[in-house]
Amino acid sequence: MEFKATQIAEILGGEIVGDEAASVSKLSKIEEGEQGSMTFLSNPKYTQYIYSTKASIVIVNKDFKATDKISSTLIKVDDAYQAFTQVLEFYNEYKNQKSGIEAPVSIADSATLGEAIYLGAFAYIGENVTIGNHVKIYPNCYIGDNVTIKDNTTLFAGVKIYADCEIGSHCKIHAGAVIGADGFGFAPTEDGTYKTIPQIGNVIIEDHVDIGANTTIDRATMGSTIIKKGVKLDNLIQVGHNAVVGSNTVIAAQTAIAGSSKIGENCMIGGQVAISGHITIGNNVRISGKTGVGKNTKDDAVLRGIPAMDYNDFNKSYVYFRKLPQIINELKNK
Repeated sequence: MEFKATQIAEILGGEIVGDEAASVSKLSKIEEGEQGSMTFLSNPKYTQYIYSTKASIVIVNKDFKATDKISSTLIKVDDAYQAFTQVLEFYNEYKNQKSGIEAPVSIADSATLGEAIYLGAFAYIGENVTIGNHVKIYPNCYIGDNVTIKDNTTLFAGVKIYADCEIGSHCKIHAGAVIGADGFGFAPTEDGTYKTIPQIGNVIIEDHVDIGANTTIDRATMGSTIIKKGVKLDNLIQVGHNAVVGSNTVIAAQTAIAGSSKIGENCMIGGQVAISGHITIGNNVRISGKTGVGKNTKDDAVLRGIPAMDYNDFNKSYVYFRKLPQIINELKNK
């Protein structure tokens, strides 16, 4: 689908400088722009490319002033980066615009389906499932009994939602994610074997949550594992049973959160972080990648290292870590 400069300017509230009839059908980086593509310039480091790019349309800030000839049509806006983000959202929504029920699918008679939904081929919808309006469920998804999925949520191919779980509105769950598998609950017995502890709780995903590919969130032993509003989880994350992740917290790939831990609001957690069970992490906490957190953490802490310590203290200590062989040799020679 093609969009003209006039249409884009109207959507963004921008001013056109150049050919109003210019049209685009794809997006590109400014240094890789080609005829028929649209890009943006917001970082001054990339200014050189605006004079050589072949992109048909470039979104720029209103205060941009050219110092050489530009072949592209410009659309001037208050914030080029935010404007291009808006374009990406529009483009993504258009690209993923699907509706209808493909064949074959399996839908229980007791399931309730909302309006304007999309069900991809080989999707399974269990007993007493409730699906809201404008929900998209891509091929090979499994939705267990008594699951609720609210409006405008998208499940990409191969997502598995186990029984009794609740998924909020405007969520995105990417391919291969598993929501509501059993938590890691086993009791040792006298003969050295382990007895499975039934996991009878569920998982609650609140509104505006994004969950990356192959991430797993275990159901609670009793009660609920809860991912609160606005949380963003990367790919390949493990959230243990009865854990709670506070609103607007973001977590990078390969992080593992053990059971019954509570993470506060607005935290930023790097990749490959390990968080022990039954601890509480405060609000606005920053945790660097590969950190191991084994005890409660206060609000606004910044952590790094194994075991976790204050970020600045770690950096100071690291100076000595690197010099340990030299220090030991000096001590031996005294």
